[in-house]
Amino acid sequence: MTVGLIISDPAIMMGKPVIAGTRITVELILEKLAAGETIPQIVASHPRLTEDAVRAAMAFAAEALKADVVYPLSAS
Repeated sequence: MTVGLIISDPAIMMGKPVIAGTRITVELILEKLAAGETIPQIVASHPRLTEDAVRAAMAFAAEALKADVVYPLSAS
């Protein structure tokens, strides 16, 4: 699903993963979803996005978190 939709290029947004053909980062999409925005709301506010692109961003993030890395969480 993410093949071709998510790219990382050092010349675009400092190499952060973005939706291909845009400067919209996966990070921004995740922040909007975490804030409670729906996929249709995100697409409406960024006309170059598609629902598939938003889903690809979520799939990319899920795959990235499968790496063998420990993320310590603070007690606060």
